[in-house]
Amino acid sequence: MVLVSDVRGVYIAQPSASTNGILQFCRAEYLRMDNKAYLVQMKSTGVHGKTLTGKGMVGNGFHHVSVNGSLYPAKTKSRRQRWEVKPSEMAKNTLNPIRAIVDGMKLTPNPEKPMISLSIGDPTVFGNLPTDDAVLQALKDAIDSQKYNGYAPSVGYLKSRQAVANFYSSPEAPLEAEDVILTSGCSQAIELAINVFCNPGDSILVPRPGFSLYKTLAVSMGIEVKLYNLLPEKSWEIDLQHMESLIDERTSCLIVTNPSNPCGSVFSKEHLQKILKVASKHCVPILADEIYSDMVFPGCSCPSLASLSSDVPVLSCGGLAKRWLVPGWRMGWILIHDRNNIFGSEIRQGLVKLSQRILGACTIIQGALESILNNTPQGFYSNTISFLKSNSEICFNELSSVPGLNPVMPSGAMYLMVGIEMDHFPDFKNDVDFTERLVTEQSVFCLPASAFEYPNFFRIVVTVPEALMEEACVRIREFCQCYYRPPSCDGNDLDQ
Repeated sequence: MVLVSDVRGVYIAQPSASTNGILQFCRAEYLRMDNKAYLVQMKSTGVHGKTLTGKGMVGNGFHHVSVNGSLYPAKTKSRRQRWEVKPSEMAKNTLNPIRAIVDGMKLTPNPEKPMISLSIGDPTVFGNLPTDDAVLQALKDAIDSQKYNGYAPSVGYLKSRQAVANFYSSPEAPLEAEDVILTSGCSQAIELAINVFCNPGDSILVPRPGFSLYKTLAVSMGIEVKLYNLLPEKSWEIDLQHMESLIDERTSCLIVTNPSNPCGSVFSKEHLQKILKVASKHCVPILADEIYSDMVFPGCSCPSLASLSSDVPVLSCGGLAKRWLVPGWRMGWILIHDRNNIFGSEIRQGLVKLSQRILGACTIIQGALESILNNTPQGFYSNTISFLKSNSEICFNELSSVPGLNPVMPSGAMYLMVGIEMDHFPDFKNDVDFTERLVTEQSVFCLPASAFEYPNFFRIVVTVPEALMEEACVRIREFCQCYYRPPSCDGNDLDQ
């Protein structure tokens, strides 16, 4: 057995001839070195090390070697004649659809009107939705304790994982600490889940309209993205027949976003059960993006997918970002809801290995997590939801009476989608052109839904202060009144 070290003191086991090609893995620990070589030797009682004073073999058949497997650098067969440094295929294949569209827009606001941005899904932008004092105090206490300044296990501190498990566990979907992996935001949770399910050439099912990150991550890894339709006329329910038609032997997972970004929709229990029935029929696991779970308007309910599943395994992705209004703190998690031991040990071990690619979520936030989950008052959540519902109603009611626009009332999250009857706005080519001109003339920026693979709609973020929401709606109405063209009443139309 040969153990190879690199300059950071990370040791990787390589097979020797006598091991018959079977890798033995040891958990790498960071070792401080002052210009010394360090030998790591595996024993049944742990890992031991000693410094080397010379080259070659040092007892027990272990060798200290350079990375290329020799005591001396290998000769290069040829030398490059010129510099040619190219980006990787992964880098070239990485594309964020939102950035691709927005960066191509000519966004020059009207200098006579202050800018109102309804495009960014960050509830902290305007300062009107601060997090609760209990959340801030939990963070201060974690910092002052001086206990969380070092590295944590890649999957997160056991105490913090248990706190998340306790918070989300239910009789229908029980959780323990071992079922929780802490991540750097919900985005990393989604990335790990896709990575553990998929190989290049596999496919995933993604909602349309849907969060653009799914496609960004998948395409960069050589994974095909198949888009299933949501139905605006049914409050953005999934077109189940269309979704099922996309499933084949290469389908590795089904992504379900509930509540929805960008739609603000919340699926009923009955609809979730129908989704599970399709997944069960075709033996497809589910990646449930539930970052907006519990951000549901009064009168609606939002059970987790796992709580309704009897046989479909679910990886649920969530985090602090939206419900606790701290997206910059980058604290997310994966909840592993296995059913009938379908995931078994392999998926769990796969997630652990993938989490070791970076050193996990921020330790300070991990240290504050138990207090955040246990001590945030219910009134904080209720006030946030009440504000979002009120702003959504203002926006929906105002734009419903604007000719040529068809808003869809949300039931949760922070978003509202508005349809554009493009036939009545002949001055514009599409939703991108429409929203670009809205910025130029009215200084109101809404995100064109082409960024979510759904043209002729735009998305409004409803986290802005109420006065700005009202002013934005006034400006949108003025803009539409200027460009709206009613149906023609000439003879040609009458004959059609």
